[in-house]
Amino acid sequence: MSETKEMLEATVKGLQDKIGQLNIDLKSKQQDLEDANKPVISSKVMDVVNDAVNNAIENYNFDKADQYDLDFSLDYDGRVQAETINLRDTYELIEAIVTGIEKQFKVIKDETTD
Repeated sequence: MSETKEMLEATVKGLQDKIGQLNIDLKSKQQDLEDANKPVISSKVMDVVNDAVNNAIENYNFDKADQYDLDFSLDYDGRVQAETINLRDTYELIEAIVTGIEKQFKVIKDETTD
């Protein structure tokens, strides 16, 4: 009887290991499927994009007081605090980022088929 129990325990352990490996394989294949239709970009190009985004954000003037919507509240000590701060017009920031990226590349129009 103990041999049967030990065999069952070994079988269960083996199946659990197999399930674990199959779950890892499934996640890998799901990621491959998700990435299948994405355009390919090299890590060097991604570094250029990342640097352009960082530079655009670092050089953007966030100090204009009129570009924020502020919601105030009182805390438990009766102090006024800014509860939410929202950037009002994100278009300028987005434009600065896109322009910074476009300056790093030669952009061509995609071919269209009619």
